Amino acid sequence: MSALLRVDAIEVGYGDLTAVRGASLEVRPGEIVALIGSNGAGKTTTLRAISGLLPIRRGCIEFEGDRLDGLQPSKVVARGIAHVPEGRQLFPTMTLLENLELGAGAGAPRAGKAESLEWVFQLFPRLRERQRQLAGTLSGGEQQMVAIGRGLMARPKLLMLDEPSLGLAPVVVRAIFDNLLEINRKGMAILVVEQNVLRALQLSHRGYVLENGQVVLDGLRETLLADGHIKQAYLGR
Repeated sequence: MSALLRVDAIEVGYGDLTAVRGASLEVRPGEIVALIGSNGAGKTTTLRAISGLLPIRRGCIEFEGDRLDGLQPSKVVARGIAHVPEGRQLFPTMTLLENLELGAGAGAPRAGKAESLEWVFQLFPRLRERQRQLAGTLSGGEQQMVAIGRGLMARPKLLMLDEPSLGLAPVVVRAIFDNLLEINRKGMAILVVEQNVLRALQLSHRGYVLENGQVVLDGLRETLLADGHIKQAYLGR
């Protein structure tokens, strides 16, 4: 199966600092792929490069066979990639509903926007109940649901999530990861960056391990869960 997203030997940095060195990965249609590693490994930088928020110095990024690198973030979204950033990054003084509607874009047809909104409310029924509430007054779990819902409003082909479990109670994390499985069952590909390595690999079909800006290991979920380095470095076994 050909790749939906192909990241080929990219180098990305901040000023004189090189954060990602020759990293390559693929996401195929309908897959959930985990990108794991410790703090500072380059995971968030990789997502930001794919989204067009950071320029790449070398390599290339392709989506559905076309070059993606060099495009403005809005063009990346228009191509079918939604990025749910670390820390949610909602607009706290806007309502939950207004935050969701921003995800659809100003030019989205009214009928399509209504259909997407209904899908988000079906996935996260709690959001329907609180749609007129200011985003800044929501719990952390509710804010994460809004952030994911905002990404889904554009009906992307690939949903990228950066640390979706960060700061959330285990029961909330389980619920959100169940929602991600449901989203994937609808056919949407997912690329997830997550420090909870066990949960990330259990969710995913395949995974990549990023260390010091380089991919050092990749494979199927079962292969990575059984790997000695993964067990020692990330699972405490």
